[in-house]
Amino acid sequence: MSDFHSTGGCGSVSRRSFLADTGMGFTGVALGAMLFRDGVVRAKENQPHRIGPQSGPHFPQRAKHVIWIFLCGGVSHVESFDIKTELTKHGGKTIEETPYKELNDEKRINQNLVGVNPGHYQRKQLMPLQSGFRKYGECGLEVSDWFTNIGECADDLAVVRSLWTIHNDHGTQLTWHTGRHPREGAFPTIGSWATYGLGSMNQNLPDYVVLGVPTGDCCGGEWTHGAGYLGPQYTGVRLNVDGANPLPFVAPPAGQVLPEEQAGEFSLLGKLNTLSGIDYPDDQALRARIKSYELAFGMQAAIPEVLDFKSETADTQNLYGLNQPTTQSFGQLCLSARRLVEKGVRFVQIFHGGGEGGGAWDAHGDIKINHTKLSAQVDKPIAGLVKDLKRRGLLEETLVVWGTEFGRTPAAQGTGRDHHPQGFSCWLAGGGIKGGVTHGSTDELGFYAAEHPHYVTDIHATVLRQLGLEPLSLEVPGRRRLDIDLGRPIHEIIG
Repeated sequence: MSDFHSTGGCGSVSRRSFLADTGMGFTGVALGAMLFRDGVVRAKENQPHRIGPQSGPHFPQRAKHVIWIFLCGGVSHVESFDIKTELTKHGGKTIEETPYKELNDEKRINQNLVGVNPGHYQRKQLMPLQSGFRKYGECGLEVSDWFTNIGECADDLAVVRSLWTIHNDHGTQLTWHTGRHPREGAFPTIGSWATYGLGSMNQNLPDYVVLGVPTGDCCGGEWTHGAGYLGPQYTGVRLNVDGANPLPFVAPPAGQVLPEEQAGEFSLLGKLNTLSGIDYPDDQALRARIKSYELAFGMQAAIPEVLDFKSETADTQNLYGLNQPTTQSFGQLCLSARRLVEKGVRFVQIFHGGGEGGGAWDAHGDIKINHTKLSAQVDKPIAGLVKDLKRRGLLEETLVVWGTEFGRTPAAQGTGRDHHPQGFSCWLAGGGIKGGVTHGSTDELGFYAAEHPHYVTDIHATVLRQLGLEPLSLEVPGRRRLDIDLGRPIHEIIG
């Protein structure tokens, strides 16, 4: 028995290797039980060999952080940041009755689409604009009255009006984050690529944080903030903005475990992790588990501090709308994002309107009621975030991205608008991006991305470029990315 303990027995298998091979030793038993109980990390099997992070930026960074705001369901581009007055002029007419009848070309409509859902198609009767608009800033950006506060930030925004995507249903919520068609499954998201390429900026906070309720399982679910084949250690970590209980799965039961006892437990786990790591240096699941519990220990103190808004002035809280019931919830998310980047979080992803179904912004009916209500929840907090970052000198190093999965049809679907992937908008601010500019355009009805069309991964490539990363260099052996995944930076909006 002593030989078995020390060097060899059982065909020269060490005790440590025997334990590792039968379940990753005591480390696997302890961590496996905790992870499945807490639901923190469930790594996939059969991951490719040795996927390691990049060494850092490929060239000088213009941005150190990204705040990625995603509105689930499909915001109307023609009634937000790509105003089309021709819709009002020809409202009630069919496209064939206007000077733009050539736009209703079925072949052109479907030329970039894959896996079309026939339930979503181009409607015939044009719908007038459901919101007023006006020009803002020295740049004269036209913005809908649904987004008046964001309009005040016009001179800091670069609006891209010529996006297109490859599917006409809500699976494009996943496409917006990975670049892939939803039927292809899980692939690395933009947040996971950023953290994979650059590594950590701190020891007590996640590199990639997710705030709000993500899209439902119908449309990507956890994959919209996942890491795919990069491994679970690059997956976004969801946080509640409740400073008293931001991570209920991290803190031990109240009164049952003393701090010194927990520190001792983590110390033991660390030693066992190291021993198992000797035998399994390429095991991604083990690395993710080690990182998760090392990080969790530090987060117990760091996260409540970051999410404690008591230190913020009344002026700052008002800026985000924390004093108003309509804006309070999303305002807390936006303020949390600012505080997280201040503490060194690399990538913060904020969802609005997520959950089951296509998303709250999916206005097939009563679009005026829908968008009026939802824009009132987000307009002031998002503008407050941009203004707050700017006045603190953080906007120069923080890139803010506002997006949605597609636009809404120029034609009416009753009192609403249907899905529209052929042309839509997003905007970027900060992080070395030019302010007060628009790039690309749709046609007079907002139908197609006409001038400088960009697939959604061009936004990814632009973000990565500002972080100092070359998208073409972010490759993993055996996992070559397709050209469409990589995208191309939009140099016209880069300062």
